Amino acid sequence: MPTDLSLLISATTRWLTCAYPSSGGAMSAALTEAQARQAVTVAAWLRYPTPMDAALVSVTGPGGSGRLDWLTGADAPGQDDEAEQAWRSWVDEVVASWAASLLGTPALAETAVTALADSWHATGTPVEFRRLVSPGAHDQQAAALLRHPDLLAPLAELHHPELLTRLDTDRVLDG
Repeated sequence: MPTDLSLLISATTRWLTCAYPSSGGAMSAALTEAQARQAVTVAAWLRYPTPMDAALVSVTGPGGSGRLDWLTGADAPGQDDEAEQAWRSWVDEVVASWAASLLGTPALAETAVTALADSWHATGTPVEFRRLVSPGAHDQQAAALLRHPDLLAPLAELHHPELLTRLDTDRVLDG
């Protein structure tokens, strides 16, 4: 069974960067995407911690972006070509919510990255999440919308308790 989460990670990253776009320019867009991808990767690895979990989601699919589009008012598929919107079926609502929590709460992001230290996902591969856990000034400026706690709140709150449970923490960490 396939255990690759790349479709889910790519689609959920794309959804986040569409819903919370960069502040402008190609460099800002690249920095925003890098931060979103790191947050989504951490969230996906937490959500699907075993090869069996990853294999099951690759067979069943994650559920799509419908509820997220409605919640955030993001551009949802309308009259557009169905084939061009197919990526939305690979968006994972829980992963998007967890990624929003990580982006809006730096201490929680650090806890999540630490929790992945022994993950099978990172085995044999050097992994770094610097842009997620300690973004620089350019990162912060580029992803102002993507990291704004008030803007992220409706999305982050959807599955926040489950994230805290997964991280085995009983308190909300402050950024």
